[in-house]
Amino acid sequence: MKTIAPKQLEQLERKWYVVDAKWLTLGRLASKIAVILRGKDKVNFAPYVDNGDYVIVLNCDKFAVTWKKLSDKIYYTHTGYLGWLKQSSLSSLLVKKPTKALELAVSWMLPKNKLRQSMISRLKLVNWVDHKFGAQMPEEIKL
Repeated sequence: MKTIAPKQLEQLERKWYVVDAKWLTLGRLASKIAVILRGKDKVNFAPYVDNGDYVIVLNCDKFAVTWKKLSDKIYYTHTGYLGWLKQSSLSSLLVKKPTKALELAVSWMLPKNKLRQSMISRLKLVNWVDHKFGAQMPEEIKL
């Protein structure tokens, strides 16, 4: 039995998928999106090749969280100066940047290497039901 290496990037055909995030749990949604972006759902998966697909997420600010995560989950950012560690809760992050929470959750589930930026660039987050990617003929998937 031979191991088959995946196709080169110029021969690779990427599919487009649409996911409606309304009332889906944040962590479970992010993990399934990360699998599609990375290409682990394909037969020719290799960890050193970026062969994932595009994902369009509709209603990405209407996901659900369990327990008291809206007030208890804290996001930290550091400015680079001593003592300037900033923190914000999930509810305040959703008010300022509604798509940032889902983007961070998916980004933290992708591998921490040079392929991460190209994978996260294929994630398209939309706050409403209509999107401008109709020409790519995306397939709707239920998660």
